[in-house]
Amino acid sequence: MNRSLWFVAGATSGVYLITKARRTAEAFTPEGLRDRLAGLSLGVHLFNDEVRTEMAARENDLRERLGLTLHGIPELSGRGPAIAVQGPDNSATREGNS
Repeated sequence: MNRSLWFVAGATSGVYLITKARRTAEAFTPEGLRDRLAGLSLGVHLFNDEVRTEMAARENDLRERLGLTLHGIPELSGRGPAIAVQGPDNSATREGNS
């Protein structure tokens, strides 16, 4: 029983190590490196697309909250934020839509 257990353990670890070594050697062939670089490039493109999408969504959210249009002109709807206007005596007054 004891010898057969060690035999099975040795055979299993041998198969594992051979498979691992074959995969590692395969990864460093020109085709393997090309596949890894293609995967890395795809990952970078997907990440950039996700960042751009989230940036656009956040920018739209901020524009909506601040009541700005695409050109930075405040909307004239009834829900816009108060706008600080500088008076002739350099004091700031607040104008807003209530």
